Amino acid sequence: MATLAGKTLFITGASRGIGLSIALRAAKDGANIVIAAKTTDPHPKLPGTIFSAAQEVEKAGGKALPLSVDIRDENAVAAAVAQAAEKWGGIDILVNNASAIFLARTLDVPMKRYDLMHQVNTRGTFVCSQACIPFLKKAANPHILNISPPLNMKQRWFQDHCAYTMAKYGMSMCVLGMSGELASDGIAVNALWPRTSIDTAALNVLGGDAMRRQSRKPEIMADAAHYIFTSDSKKTTGNFFIDDEVLAQHGVKDLTSYAVDPSQPLLPDFFLD
Repeated sequence: MATLAGKTLFITGASRGIGLSIALRAAKDGANIVIAAKTTDPHPKLPGTIFSAAQEVEKAGGKALPLSVDIRDENAVAAAVAQAAEKWGGIDILVNNASAIFLARTLDVPMKRYDLMHQVNTRGTFVCSQACIPFLKKAANPHILNISPPLNMKQRWFQDHCAYTMAKYGMSMCVLGMSGELASDGIAVNALWPRTSIDTAALNVLGGDAMRRQSRKPEIMADAAHYIFTSDSKKTTGNFFIDDEVLAQHGVKDLTSYAVDPSQPLLPDFFLD
C-alpha cells in the first residue's frame, strides 16, 4: 500500500510546522485530514490557523475538517474524534504532534510552564490515543505516530532542561507501552524524530534566522511519516524512527533538497548521540 487515499488522519497541532507538513503530504494522496489545534485567529508571532491549514490541505488534494481542540481537555478531544469518525466513517491514523517546549534548568522553570509541557506532551498524547484507539481497532491498517525522540537515558539530555525532557520522553514511553499493548489489535505505535533541527515557528522563536538556515525543512518529517503510514501496521510497530534513516531504508539518499540552506552545516537535534 503506497497511498493514503481515502484514509482519515487525526493530527494534533496541524495548523503549522511538522503537523501541517504531514497533513499536506497525506492530502496529496487524497486523504481526509482532521486539523486538531488551538489557533483559530491569526497569531502575531506564529503563522497559520486551523482554517488556513484546511485551505492548504484542500488545495493539495485532500479533504479537511478544522476543529478547535485543546488536547488538555479530554472531553473536547473525545468530541472531536467522534465528529471526525462520524464524518468520514472512522479514524485510520493518529499523529500526536502537538507539543510544548520550555528549555530551562530546574530553578528557572515556573510550575505553570512545567504543567503545560506535561499536560500537552505526555497527557495530551495519552488522551488523544485513548480517544482514537476504539476507532483504530476497526481500521484496515491503523497507525499511531508520536513526534517524540528515542529514549536515550543519558544525563546530558536531562541536565539542562529536565522538565522538557521528562515531558517529551513521556510521549516516547507511550510508544514503548502502547506498541506492546495494542500489538494484538494490529495497531502500529511508533515514534518519529528528526536527525537535525527542523525549520518551524518554535525553532525561529528559540534560535532565529541563523538556526533556521542550519535546519532542514519539515517536509523531511512528512515524507518519512508517509513511508511509515503506508507500511503494514502489524509488522511496523514499537520503533523509534529517525527521519533520514526512514528515507534511506526506502532508497532516498540525496537529502540536499530538504536543507533550508544547503551551504550551511546542519545543526543536530536534541536527544541523538
